[in-house]
Amino acid sequence: MAPLIPLLAEAGPDGMIPTRSMFDTMVAGGPLLIPIVLASFAMVLIVFERMFSLRRRRVVPRLFIERFLLQLREGALDRDEALERCEDEYSHIARVFAAAVRKWGKPGVEVEQAVLDEGERIANVLRRYLRVLNGVSTVSPLLGLLGTVWGMIQAFNVIATSPAMGRAEMLAGGISVALITTAAGLLVAIPAMIFYLYFVGRVDALVTDIDHHGQEIVNLISFEALEDRRASRVSIPRRKAA
Repeated sequence: MAPLIPLLAEAGPDGMIPTRSMFDTMVAGGPLLIPIVLASFAMVLIVFERMFSLRRRRVVPRLFIERFLLQLREGALDRDEALERCEDEYSHIARVFAAAVRKWGKPGVEVEQAVLDEGERIANVLRRYLRVLNGVSTVSPLLGLLGTVWGMIQAFNVIATSPAMGRAEMLAGGISVALITTAAGLLVAIPAMIFYLYFVGRVDALVTDIDHHGQEIVNLISFEALEDRRASRVSIPRRKAA
Protein backbone atom coordinates (compact mmCIF):
# COMPACT_ATOMS: atom_id res chain seq x y z
CA MET A 1 0.00 0.00 0.00
CA ALA A 2 1.31 3.43 -0.90
CA PRO A 3 2.00 5.86 1.93
CA LEU A 4 -1.14 7.69 2.91
CA ILE A 5 -1.43 11.29 1.72
CA PRO A 6 -3.59 13.50 3.92
CA LEU A 7 -6.54 14.93 2.00
CA LEU A 8 -6.89 17.93 4.29
CA ALA A 9 -4.32 20.42 3.13
CA GLU A 10 -3.59 23.72 4.79
CA ALA A 11 -5.16 26.82 3.30
CA GLY A 12 -3.06 28.88 0.96
CA PRO A 13 -2.16 32.57 1.31
CA ASP A 14 -5.47 33.57 -0.27
CA GLY A 15 -7.45 31.51 2.24
CA MET A 16 -8.52 28.90 -0.34
CA ILE A 17 -8.06 25.20 0.40
CA PRO A 18 -6.34 23.46 -2.55
CA THR A 19 -8.26 20.67 -4.21
CA ARG A 20 -6.98 17.33 -5.53
CA SER A 21 -7.32 15.95 -9.02
CA MET A 22 -9.03 12.64 -9.74
CA PHE A 23 -5.66 11.10 -10.61
CA ASP A 24 -4.16 12.17 -7.28
CA THR A 25 -7.19 10.73 -5.48
CA MET A 26 -6.82 7.40 -7.27
CA VAL A 27 -3.10 7.30 -6.50
CA ALA A 28 -3.91 7.94 -2.86
CA GLY A 29 -6.22 4.93 -2.91
CA GLY A 30 -3.25 2.61 -3.26
CA PRO A 31 -2.57 -0.50 -5.37
CA LEU A 32 -5.83 -2.22 -4.40
CA LEU A 33 -7.60 0.38 -6.52
CA ILE A 34 -5.99 -1.13 -9.65
CA PRO A 35 -8.03 -4.39 -9.71
CA ILE A 36 -11.19 -2.38 -9.00
CA VAL A 37 -10.49 -0.17 -12.02
CA LEU A 38 -9.78 -3.24 -14.17
CA ALA A 39 -13.03 -4.81 -12.98
CA SER A 40 -14.89 -1.66 -14.03
CA PHE A 41 -13.43 -1.90 -17.56
CA ALA A 42 -14.43 -5.56 -17.76
CA MET A 43 -17.94 -4.68 -16.61
CA VAL A 44 -18.33 -2.00 -19.29
CA LEU A 45 -17.13 -4.33 -22.06
CA ILE A 46 -19.44 -7.14 -20.98
CA VAL A 47 -22.44 -4.82 -20.70
CA PHE A 48 -21.98 -3.52 -24.26
CA GLU A 49 -21.37 -7.04 -25.61
CA ARG A 50 -24.47 -8.49 -23.89
CA MET A 51 -26.61 -5.53 -24.97
CA PHE A 52 -25.74 -6.37 -28.57
CA SER A 53 -25.94 -10.17 -28.27
CA LEU A 54 -29.24 -10.30 -26.36
CA ARG A 55 -31.24 -8.21 -28.79
CA ARG A 56 -34.58 -9.88 -29.45
CA ARG A 57 -34.26 -9.66 -33.22
CA ARG A 58 -30.92 -11.45 -32.96
CA VAL A 59 -32.22 -14.27 -30.75
CA VAL A 60 -35.92 -14.69 -31.62
CA PRO A 61 -36.73 -12.58 -34.72
CA ARG A 62 -40.53 -12.41 -34.85
CA LEU A 63 -40.85 -12.05 -38.62
CA PHE A 64 -38.83 -15.20 -39.35
CA ILE A 65 -40.70 -17.22 -36.71
CA GLU A 66 -44.16 -16.20 -37.95
CA ARG A 67 -43.36 -16.90 -41.62
CA PHE A 68 -41.63 -20.19 -40.91
CA LEU A 69 -44.41 -21.60 -38.70
CA LEU A 70 -47.12 -20.36 -41.08
CA GLN A 71 -45.48 -22.12 -44.03
CA LEU A 72 -45.21 -25.33 -42.00
CA ARG A 73 -48.88 -25.17 -41.06
CA GLU A 74 -49.88 -24.69 -44.69
CA GLY A 75 -47.59 -27.49 -45.89
CA ALA A 76 -45.59 -25.10 -48.07
CA LEU A 77 -42.24 -26.49 -46.90
CA ASP A 78 -40.82 -29.98 -46.98
CA ARG A 79 -37.95 -31.17 -44.80
CA ASP A 80 -35.11 -30.04 -47.07
CA GLU A 81 -36.62 -26.62 -47.74
CA ALA A 82 -37.31 -26.03 -44.05
CA LEU A 83 -33.76 -27.02 -43.11
CA GLU A 84 -32.34 -24.69 -45.75
CA ARG A 85 -34.44 -21.80 -44.43
CA CYS A 86 -33.13 -22.41 -40.91
CA GLU A 87 -29.50 -22.62 -42.01
CA ASP A 88 -29.82 -19.37 -43.99
CA GLU A 89 -31.21 -17.50 -40.98
CA TYR A 90 -28.60 -16.17 -38.54
CA SER A 91 -30.45 -16.33 -35.23
CA HIS A 92 -30.52 -18.60 -32.19
CA ILE A 93 -34.12 -19.72 -32.68
CA ALA A 94 -33.19 -20.87 -36.21
CA ARG A 95 -30.67 -23.30 -34.68
CA VAL A 96 -33.40 -24.75 -32.49
CA PHE A 97 -35.75 -25.08 -35.47
CA ALA A 98 -32.99 -26.73 -37.51
CA ALA A 99 -32.41 -29.31 -34.75
CA ALA A 100 -36.13 -30.10 -34.79
CA VAL A 101 -36.36 -30.27 -38.60
CA ARG A 102 -33.54 -32.83 -38.69
CA LYS A 103 -35.92 -35.08 -36.73
CA TRP A 104 -38.75 -34.48 -39.21
CA GLY A 105 -41.32 -37.27 -39.09
CA LYS A 106 -39.83 -38.89 -35.99
CA PRO A 107 -41.94 -39.48 -32.84
CA GLY A 108 -42.77 -36.38 -30.85
CA VAL A 109 -40.53 -37.45 -27.98
CA GLU A 110 -37.45 -37.48 -30.24
CA VAL A 111 -38.28 -34.13 -31.82
CA GLU A 112 -38.92 -32.56 -28.43
CA GLN A 113 -35.66 -33.93 -27.04
CA ALA A 114 -33.75 -32.43 -29.97
CA VAL A 115 -35.40 -29.07 -29.24
CA LEU A 116 -34.55 -29.31 -25.54
CA ASP A 117 -30.91 -30.25 -26.18
CA GLU A 118 -30.34 -27.42 -28.64
CA GLY A 119 -32.29 -25.03 -26.42
CA GLU A 120 -30.01 -25.85 -23.51
CA ARG A 121 -26.95 -25.09 -25.61
CA ILE A 122 -28.50 -21.79 -26.70
CA ALA A 123 -29.31 -20.90 -23.08
CA ASN A 124 -25.66 -21.43 -22.14
CA VAL A 125 -24.62 -19.11 -24.97
CA LEU A 126 -27.09 -16.45 -23.84
CA ARG A 127 -25.78 -16.66 -20.25
CA ARG A 128 -22.17 -16.16 -21.36
CA TYR A 129 -20.18 -13.69 -19.24
CA LEU A 130 -23.02 -13.19 -16.74
CA ARG A 131 -20.99 -14.98 -14.08
CA VAL A 132 -18.23 -12.45 -14.64
CA LEU A 133 -20.68 -9.63 -13.94
CA ASN A 134 -21.82 -11.41 -10.80
CA GLY A 135 -18.20 -11.88 -9.77
CA VAL A 136 -17.44 -8.19 -10.29
CA SER A 137 -20.43 -7.19 -8.16
CA THR A 138 -19.29 -9.54 -5.40
CA VAL A 139 -15.52 -9.06 -5.38
CA SER A 140 -15.30 -5.28 -5.95
CA PRO A 141 -16.71 -4.23 -2.56
CA LEU A 142 -14.53 -6.84 -0.85
CA LEU A 143 -11.44 -5.38 -2.50
CA GLY A 144 -12.60 -1.94 -1.45
CA LEU A 145 -13.12 -3.07 2.12
CA LEU A 146 -9.67 -4.69 2.18
CA GLY A 147 -8.11 -1.48 0.93
CA THR A 148 -9.94 0.52 3.60
CA VAL A 149 -8.89 -1.78 6.42
CA TRP A 150 -5.29 -1.74 5.25
CA GLY A 151 -5.39 2.03 4.86
CA MET A 152 -6.83 2.47 8.35
CA ILE A 153 -4.04 0.38 9.80
CA GLN A 154 -1.48 2.56 8.06
CA ALA A 155 -3.26 5.74 9.13
CA PHE A 156 -3.24 4.81 12.80
CA ASN A 157 0.39 3.73 12.58
CA VAL A 158 1.32 7.10 11.10
CA ILE A 159 -0.63 8.93 13.80
CA ALA A 160 0.84 6.80 16.59
CA THR A 161 4.44 7.41 15.47
CA SER A 162 4.00 11.05 14.51
CA PRO A 163 5.48 13.81 16.69
CA ALA A 164 2.24 15.74 16.10
CA MET A 165 0.14 13.10 17.82
CA GLY A 166 -3.36 14.22 18.62
CA ARG A 167 -3.91 16.38 15.55
CA ALA A 168 -7.41 15.54 14.35
CA GLU A 169 -6.80 16.72 10.79
CA MET A 170 -4.11 14.06 10.27
CA LEU A 171 -6.44 11.30 11.41
CA ALA A 172 -9.31 12.65 9.29
CA GLY A 173 -7.07 12.87 6.23
CA GLY A 174 -5.81 9.30 6.68
CA ILE A 175 -9.34 7.92 7.11
CA SER A 176 -10.64 9.76 4.06
CA VAL A 177 -7.83 8.30 1.95
CA ALA A 178 -8.53 4.82 3.30
CA LEU A 179 -12.22 5.10 2.36
CA ILE A 180 -11.41 5.80 -1.29
CA THR A 181 -11.17 2.09 -2.12
CA THR A 182 -14.50 1.30 -0.46
CA ALA A 183 -16.21 4.05 -2.43
CA ALA A 184 -14.59 2.83 -5.67
CA GLY A 185 -15.59 -0.77 -4.98
CA LEU A 186 -19.22 0.20 -4.39
CA LEU A 187 -19.29 2.42 -7.47
CA VAL A 188 -18.31 -0.61 -9.54
CA ALA A 189 -20.33 -3.26 -7.67
CA ILE A 190 -23.72 -1.52 -7.68
CA PRO A 191 -24.09 -1.07 -11.47
CA ALA A 192 -22.57 -4.51 -12.03
CA MET A 193 -25.27 -6.09 -9.87
CA ILE A 194 -28.02 -4.06 -11.57
CA PHE A 195 -26.88 -5.12 -15.04
CA TYR A 196 -26.47 -8.73 -13.90
CA LEU A 197 -30.06 -8.89 -12.66
CA TYR A 198 -31.31 -7.18 -15.82
CA PHE A 199 -29.50 -9.60 -18.13
CA VAL A 200 -30.60 -12.65 -16.12
CA GLY A 201 -34.22 -11.55 -16.50
CA ARG A 202 -33.74 -10.91 -20.21
CA VAL A 203 -32.15 -14.31 -20.78
CA ASP A 204 -34.97 -16.04 -18.90
CA ALA A 205 -37.56 -14.28 -21.07
CA LEU A 206 -35.72 -15.23 -24.29
CA VAL A 207 -35.35 -18.86 -23.19
CA THR A 208 -39.07 -18.99 -22.45
CA ASP A 209 -39.84 -17.73 -25.96
CA ILE A 210 -37.49 -20.28 -27.50
CA ASP A 211 -39.13 -23.08 -25.53
CA HIS A 212 -42.61 -21.93 -26.56
CA HIS A 213 -41.81 -21.77 -30.28
CA GLY A 214 -39.87 -25.02 -30.05
CA GLN A 215 -42.99 -26.75 -28.74
CA GLU A 216 -44.96 -25.28 -31.63
CA ILE A 217 -42.67 -26.82 -34.21
CA VAL A 218 -42.83 -30.18 -32.39
CA ASN A 219 -46.59 -30.09 -32.84
CA LEU A 220 -46.15 -29.47 -36.56
CA ILE A 221 -43.46 -31.88 -37.79
CA SER A 222 -43.56 -34.84 -35.41
CA PHE A 223 -44.83 -38.22 -36.64
CA GLU A 224 -48.04 -37.86 -34.67
CA ALA A 225 -48.71 -34.36 -36.02
CA LEU A 226 -48.09 -35.40 -39.61
CA GLU A 227 -50.35 -38.46 -39.23
CA ASP A 228 -53.15 -36.37 -37.75
CA ARG A 229 -52.85 -33.96 -40.65
CA ARG A 230 -53.06 -36.77 -43.21
CA ALA A 231 -56.03 -38.31 -41.41
CA SER A 232 -57.86 -34.99 -41.34
CA ARG A 233 -57.39 -34.60 -45.10
CA VAL A 234 -58.72 -38.10 -45.81
CA SER A 235 -61.73 -37.66 -43.53
CA ILE A 236 -62.95 -34.54 -45.39
CA PRO A 237 -65.85 -35.75 -47.63
CA ARG A 238 -65.56 -34.90 -51.27
CA ARG A 239 -68.31 -32.81 -52.81
CA LYS A 240 -70.61 -34.64 -55.15
CA ALA A 241 -70.50 -33.56 -58.74
CA ALA A 242 -73.48 -31.41 -59.73
